[in-house]
Amino acid sequence: MCSLHVEEEAHLAAMGGNGDGTRTPSPRPRSHEANIALFDICWEDVLLPHMSTYLSLKDLFNLRCCSQTARRFAEASLEKRQELNLSGNNTSNIGLAFKVVARCCRRLEVLHLACCKWLTDDLLLPLLTNNKHRLCAVNLNECVNITALSLQPIIVECKDLRILKLSKCQWLTTGAVDALTLHQSKLVEFDISHCGAIGERCLIIFFRKLNKLTVLSLAHTPSVTDQVLIQIGNYCRELEHINLMGCVAISDYGVHALTVHCLSLRTLLIRRCPRVTEHSLAPLRQRRLYIDRPWQDNAHNAYNLNDFYPSDFLVYYALTKTCTRLQSLMVQRCPLVTERVLAPLRGRVHLDRPSMGYNLQPSQNHRLFLQV
Repeated sequence: MCSLHVEEEAHLAAMGGNGDGTRTPSPRPRSHEANIALFDICWEDVLLPHMSTYLSLKDLFNLRCCSQTARRFAEASLEKRQELNLSGNNTSNIGLAFKVVARCCRRLEVLHLACCKWLTDDLLLPLLTNNKHRLCAVNLNECVNITALSLQPIIVECKDLRILKLSKCQWLTTGAVDALTLHQSKLVEFDISHCGAIGERCLIIFFRKLNKLTVLSLAHTPSVTDQVLIQIGNYCRELEHINLMGCVAISDYGVHALTVHCLSLRTLLIRRCPRVTEHSLAPLRQRRLYIDRPWQDNAHNAYNLNDFYPSDFLVYYALTKTCTRLQSLMVQRCPLVTERVLAPLRGRVHLDRPSMGYNLQPSQNHRLFLQV
């Protein structure tokens, strides 16, 4: 922790202890009052709160090179700094400067380190350790040389975390997302675009806890499917902006779930999603949402909702969550609906498809549902 020089402490103590209102002379030897220096002004009451806030990080490091007193002032300013933005800064010797920042900063609330190719776990962990209890926004987009180890203090210790951006972080794994599910439920903005190592199942579980999300980016994430969008629609009711560009596995079914449940939605980025058509986008256009895909009058060539084959997941969801009084189910010519979801229904729901196996005892049928 940065401390003041002995002379400065004596000066501040003398000024604070003088009760008659007269000015206490500075402990610095000077021949005339006109020789008052900048650092003779009270640091805690004037310089740090009212001047250092206007100095950029570059200004502080330039000031730090002037003298020993200037160095102590610069480090005291870093200690009280609440925001650090080094996004895209890949200049030479930036790693040495970052070590100083990591040692001095103690009150950071916002941390932007996107596209920092030089950033490693050894550099980042000390900074996170010193500021983990105050951080509310962390941006690590395209930080390719760190690992999931750096996320541990963020996931476990940052109880006030609201914004987390991890775009193009190929080191983000299913295990890290599972840890986020356990410890972070207050996120309002989340970005995992271009993260190909995450599984579909962990995303489904993850979004069940994030009922406060307003901004979500899942662009070019291959594990984002209709099932994931259904969970987002069911649990993230406050969602306002979502980026689904390049999610080729989603279709009109998933977008329809967002249309029905996310009534606060204002922005939908849906380019390069070939299975999403105007059948699901038209209702959103009527609500005057911003959609990055222009309207196309090609309905005769578009997919129809009835053309999409229902899957085991959709049948299971409809039977267990929505249609509680279902008595008859017609699923012939539905190749994606298998005996995994039908076997537990036989005997209590009329099915038009003969049994294809799974001769299980009634007490074991629930195991098939768990696999869906």
